[in-house]
Amino acid sequence: MKFGPASPTEAIGGVTVHTLRQGSLVLKKGTTIGLAEVAALDKAGVKEVVVVRLEDGDVSEDVAAADVAKAVAGDGVTVERAFTGRANLFAARPGVLVIDRVAVDRINNIDEAITFATLEAYKPVVEGEMIATVKLIPFGVEANLRDAAVAAAHRDALRVAPYTIKRVGIVSTMLPGLAPKVIDKTLRVTAERLAPAGATIIAERRVPHDEAVLSKAIKEMLDLGAELVIVFGASAIADRRDVIPAALTGIGGVVEHFGMPVDPGNLLLIGNAKGIPVLGAPGCARSPVENGFDWVLMRLLAGLKVSRSDLTGMGVGGLLMEIVTRPQPRVPTATDGNRAISAVILAAGRSTRMGGPNKLLAELRGKPLVRIVTEQVLASKASDVTVVTGHQAKEVERALQGLKVRFVHNPEFASGLASSVKTGIAAVPGQSDGAVVCLGDMPLIDAHLVDRLIEAFAPDRGILIAVPVSDGRRGNPVLWSRRFFGELMSLDGDIGARHLIAKHGDAVAEVSVDGQGAFVDIDTPQALAAVQRG
Repeated sequence: MKFGPASPTEAIGGVTVHTLRQGSLVLKKGTTIGLAEVAALDKAGVKEVVVVRLEDGDVSEDVAAADVAKAVAGDGVTVERAFTGRANLFAARPGVLVIDRVAVDRINNIDEAITFATLEAYKPVVEGEMIATVKLIPFGVEANLRDAAVAAAHRDALRVAPYTIKRVGIVSTMLPGLAPKVIDKTLRVTAERLAPAGATIIAERRVPHDEAVLSKAIKEMLDLGAELVIVFGASAIADRRDVIPAALTGIGGVVEHFGMPVDPGNLLLIGNAKGIPVLGAPGCARSPVENGFDWVLMRLLAGLKVSRSDLTGMGVGGLLMEIVTRPQPRVPTATDGNRAISAVILAAGRSTRMGGPNKLLAELRGKPLVRIVTEQVLASKASDVTVVTGHQAKEVERALQGLKVRFVHNPEFASGLASSVKTGIAAVPGQSDGAVVCLGDMPLIDAHLVDRLIEAFAPDRGILIAVPVSDGRRGNPVLWSRRFFGELMSLDGDIGARHLIAKHGDAVAEVSVDGQGAFVDIDTPQALAAVQRG
């Protein structure tokens, strides 16, 4: 291939290397010089133009690019007509992109003139999505180099595996304290994950977190014709002998691998029963945010085997986001370890279920309920106390007269609990390591309980949430590390943050408690009467 300057007449048959602009003349890069171009160049007074000419044994950039692209395009891939040395490849159907990395590397090592770039391997793609491109750097290349690149390729070096699994069964295990709405949300998120693959949930079951019962539920899904079974545990899998893997092996299934070097997604389990894949989902699978669960799920939906080596090979690039339990996060939290824990008391509700009176002002042993709660929190190791007011704010403030608390008003109290949580969290002093969020209608909690939550908090060991528990049931108050304030500030409606506890199960310390203090809130006249009698 010849490259260099030439007069317009000498340039006939050559291809322009650069775009040329002179006066009204615009001659674009890649233009083949003919008689019309020579006339235009002469008229514009151009004496010299840089061109490239193919010699015997050379092929043009478009021919070479097209030949290499056709050589690598496998099942489910189409090739666009080459233009300016580029041949783009597209997905002909939805599916998962499968790439032979060795073949791609071989092609790129033939010569610097030939380049082949793809999307990342195992990416879910949609029909019409551009998945790869072959680009020739010069305007032509020696035919023997083109031939070597074609030889280095092979059919199916790049293919789109179609989604083949369409019927998915879901089993959710339950423990006291896991709200049904968490399961409802999990199902919605899962359905959205399955939709691009054309897969649907054919059945879902909610069963106790018990090995024998779970085994029966998994078997039921198989009997119903599920091509994939996903188990969402109320508690994270901690060991191969835990409830979910034990339930799988209990019906003759096999645990193929437990754990993966992807965060979020560490605690994923993959196995099979009767040849049907079974996934033990990590807690992060309840979130719509991409995590390691997605990487495995989409491959399985495309009928691709996910082996142990596939999982262990996901470590590079497997850190998808900051890990909340990391003792030393990239964004430093200066107060971690100081245990300067603020207290937030939610006292803004309208008491709608009381039928009129404000429950927070109802008296027990001669004191308003909200004052009883506040005095106990003040007696604890909490560094400061903030009370969130809303409904009848002035009356609540009078009930707490003389106590060393700070009041913040929630003007959106009528919208539900989430607005009060956000108001309280926003008011926590900047030096605090976290906050224990208390409900103003729980008069049986005491300072000792709050202290135990604070004592359980250990950011250096990854314990960033503390919650009271009795017989598997989770109660209130709950202590939250500052690391979760951003998520608490994103709450909406009349719901609390229970789903965040489930999402961040690895960061939770369950504090065992006796009695009912952590579980009794006064919502109705009957509940108030029962506490007054007791």
